[in-house]
Amino acid sequence: MEKLKLPVRVGLVGTGFAAKLRAERLLEDDRSSLVAVVGHVAEKTQEFAKTYGAEAIGSWQELLQREDIDLAIVSTINKDHGRISRAALLAGKHVVVEYPLALDPKEAREIIDLATAKQKLLHVEHIELLGGLHNAIKQYLPEVGEVFYARYATIGVKRPAPQRWNYQQDLYGFPLTAALSRLHRFTDLFGTAIGVSCSTKFWSASNPDYFRACLCSAQLQFKNGWVAEIVYGKGDIFWNSEKRFEVHGDNGSLIFDGDRGQFLRGEETKPISAGSRRGLFAKDTTMVLDYLTEGTPLYVTPEQSLRSLEIADAARLAAARGHGDMGTWGPRDFAQESGTWEPGDMR
Repeated sequence: MEKLKLPVRVGLVGTGFAAKLRAERLLEDDRSSLVAVVGHVAEKTQEFAKTYGAEAIGSWQELLQREDIDLAIVSTINKDHGRISRAALLAGKHVVVEYPLALDPKEAREIIDLATAKQKLLHVEHIELLGGLHNAIKQYLPEVGEVFYARYATIGVKRPAPQRWNYQQDLYGFPLTAALSRLHRFTDLFGTAIGVSCSTKFWSASNPDYFRACLCSAQLQFKNGWVAEIVYGKGDIFWNSEKRFEVHGDNGSLIFDGDRGQFLRGEETKPISAGSRRGLFAKDTTMVLDYLTEGTPLYVTPEQSLRSLEIADAARLAAARGHGDMGTWGPRDFAQESGTWEPGDMR
């Protein structure tokens, strides 16, 4: 892929939290120029564009047809990630998209293949890999010895539950797909997953378009024999927020509560500081510009994100069937309408 001429001209789809952080970084970097932005609410889009010196556009389709845009950043509702990314590649743009790339792994695979054919960058953001928590776990993981169990629980209390897109199942997606970073953290640390079981529950809101809360619990079996559990929940049925990561081995345990961690072995307790999550979207954006202008390799590939997405979809199918022993079967060939599930390839 040829290096882009400076400045890299950017079109931004989205006006939310992540989009704001990316816009700030683009303005700070002389190698980039934020040309245009589009959002769901016209007034908010106009305000966002004025703040960051960009042009407000009426639709993402119109934005992608502009010839003065090199890079499209997709930072909008999960349901639209796939179709906007595909359209951007077809329009000859490089693409950065927040995870998940798509709600359907088959669609994600097609988009990755399209990017390869078009010789364009497709970068699926996974800033969890850049954070202090993940790096601290990686640093201390050898200390625990032979791992036999890990657990990652994130519970968010929202009272009252907001009536936003991320509380609408069709826009948000299956919980572990929407919260793909939880799975991706495990696959980056532990390698290939060969089995998954899962249970999921949604609580309905008074407005039938939304849910009040969701709770998803999955157990993963890895090729190396390790077992990991993921618990993800949010909404107004919970009374205590939790963010806890545990790894247990025959030589010790790693326990992280939020950004504070400790290594435990016998009577030994060693404190570990994981640092702050601040600045990760800016770091990701900088790394994308490094890649486009200097050819510096990125920290994650779309294929790695796809592997986690396939596991999330396998968990969805397992939860839908009421049991989860899928052995080495993958999610691609499952026909939900007929209730059959043919062996596939979980890569």
